[in-house]
Amino acid sequence: MHVTRDTDRSIHDSGVTGIANQKRSDMENRLAILNEPADAVCISIHQNQFTDPRYSGAQMFYSATNPESESLARALQSSFQSMLQPQNSREIKLCGKELYLCDACRHPMVMAECGFLSNPDEAALLCTEDYQHQVAFTIYAALQQYLASR
Repeated sequence: MHVTRDTDRSIHDSGVTGIANQKRSDMENRLAILNEPADAVCISIHQNQFTDPRYSGAQMFYSATNPESESLARALQSSFQSMLQPQNSREIKLCGKELYLCDACRHPMVMAECGFLSNPDEAALLCTEDYQHQVAFTIYAALQQYLASR
């Protein structure tokens, strides 16, 4: 397993100046990490935010550039709905070039939005270690289901 980063920090090349150049370098370096293994499955884990605090629940985004990405997104969404968020009626969504890593990754890749920080109840849950472990296990279970179906 590779992790591109475990904190909210840029991994741009040293010596790169300017926010736009640093962002481009950061994204290129993360893409290189994702594309390096021969047979990888990639999940980019995020928390969502929206102007309306009533929205909640995990939602998966995938790109059409790799046909396996949709299957991975379905496995993840199903796992969240069955194991952790039975009230979650969100559907997986196709993304485009705006999600650069999903679009440019050569492996199956999903951006997993695990909940809404703008929803006070969900934000409180996401801050607890117990719920974080439940989210991690839910992702693990989905990955196992996806890999078994390949």
